[in-house]
Amino acid sequence: MSEHLTNLLPAGDGGKPCAALFLSGTGSNAEKLLARFRAAAAPACRISVIVTDAPDRSSAARLAREYDKPLVALDIRAFYRRGGLNSISLATERGRALREEWTDALRRLLRSYRIDFGILAGFVPLTNLTGDFPCLNVHPADLTIRDARGGRLLAGLHRVPVERALAEGYWQLRSSVIQARPYTGDGRGEMDSGWILGISPAVAAETEGFSREDFAAMRAARRSGAAGAGPDDLARLAELNLERLKQFGDHVVFPQTVEAFARGRYATDGNRLYFRMEEDGEFRAVETVEFGAGTPVPVAVRENRA
Repeated sequence: MSEHLTNLLPAGDGGKPCAALFLSGTGSNAEKLLARFRAAAAPACRISVIVTDAPDRSSAARLAREYDKPLVALDIRAFYRRGGLNSISLATERGRALREEWTDALRRLLRSYRIDFGILAGFVPLTNLTGDFPCLNVHPADLTIRDARGGRLLAGLHRVPVERALAEGYWQLRSSVIQARPYTGDGRGEMDSGWILGISPAVAAETEGFSREDFAAMRAARRSGAAGAGPDDLARLAELNLERLKQFGDHVVFPQTVEAFARGRYATDGNRLYFRMEEDGEFRAVETVEFGAGTPVPVAVRENRA
């Protein structure tokens, strides 16, 4: 490797890298990853532990049993209630302090496991474990699309990125895999700001005949507080497209990006992302890499496209 490049996966002890798999919900992305690694003759990494913040609601315990993995569970909502708060929001100073206490408690529970990197497969709470080791997260939008100021137009949580894509006329949806970064304050400033390691093939949006202007008007009605501006067709179609994007976006790009990362194919010079097609190949600067059914396609410059 060139002297000015640093691999995004720090060098371990020479063995196969180990990952912690984090989830909060149904775990469809987690299950796809576990199944892929179990079926592989020579998997790129080993899942050393499954982690959840929602033991009563997530599929973590079931997956740990089915795939014979250790389980670490630390209920964040119960932790906050013991700390005197009913909400896990980071909007207050007390909420932020409890998040750090919860993260420290989770660190102690994970101390006995070898973890080279983390996989955030639908893990809801922000945590600065992302500063302890690299963490990969899947996002329901194409984060290479920029706004007028050069920011990531489709950043945000839950259905917000899909709603914005529909209202802006970006109807070829994609999932992105990013390296999650540590946060400060309420976390909104750093959200979705890490290296864009992979994007999925385009997934055509289901619009049911609504126009871009229709969707933009629905968003405007919400902001104005107009009567009847509650749940609307934009919200409904965003949820529908999220499910389509999970199946045809997340489930395609996430396992392949995790595998490429585990095989040491990403590096950085601090300013740019680099990728190599083979483990002993030459690194080349990229904006991201598109993963689909065939060979990965490095993307050097990507134009915004609707």
